[in-house]
Amino acid sequence: MALLDESLLATGPLVVGATGGSGTRVVARILREATLFTGSDLNESEDAWKLGDYGDRWINLYAGSGGDPGEAAEMEMRADLAQVLRDHCAPVAGTAKPWGWKEPRSIYLLPFFHRHLPRLRFLHVVRDGRDMAFSENQNQLRMHGVASGIAPGSPEPVRSIALWARVNLAASLFGANVLGDRYHRVRFEDLCADAAGVAEELLAWAGLEGDASAAVAAVTAPAGVGRWRAADPALVADLEGVANVALRAFGYVPGP
Repeated sequence: MALLDESLLATGPLVVGATGGSGTRVVARILREATLFTGSDLNESEDAWKLGDYGDRWINLYAGSGGDPGEAAEMEMRADLAQVLRDHCAPVAGTAKPWGWKEPRSIYLLPFFHRHLPRLRFLHVVRDGRDMAFSENQNQLRMHGVASGIAPGSPEPVRSIALWARVNLAASLFGANVLGDRYHRVRFEDLCADAAGVAEELLAWAGLEGDASAAVAAVTAPAGVGRWRAADPALVADLEGVANVALRAFGYVPGP
């Protein structure tokens, strides 16, 4: 039995995910201005908060099981998701409006969502892990670090970038190997440098034709971009050692 009505499965979802503080809010604004429905119940971060509550209930179990929570838990997760999405999609049910949601921690549940929403498209937002390591926003590390295999004991920036590397590399590999052209990645730094060009590529991928010019015009680089450059060089070297593969994969340090 399908998770949702076929009419809804034909028009979505497009899911925006990332590690915390990657800039998903501005990306979601661009998508909404271009007519993507991302929910009517949004929190102060413009996340679909019911999907956030869903993540609270399931991410640690799912991540801690290596993505295999067992048949009973999988079915419970599926039933819970069906109810959450029925509520989320109620305003667009029976229409042809494209829909999705922005809840950064969806990145932790990407394979599960794909199993039960096989037409899912995933927009992966990435920001330099060195900047992320020094961010005040360490909510994902606090909430999901241990369940994701990040051992306590190391300095917070080291654990932060280790989680950043693990989660983003897993999403990138899943996107390349499973989702194919239903996967798209945006680097936050590229969006800040060329908002119009990045938005044009994004909307072409998403198949959205609305006018997102106001959201694009409002894009500015926050003060935290490049903050890692002011940090202790020895600590930065440690961070680059921990996350070298991911930093190279996403173009933040030169390849070999």
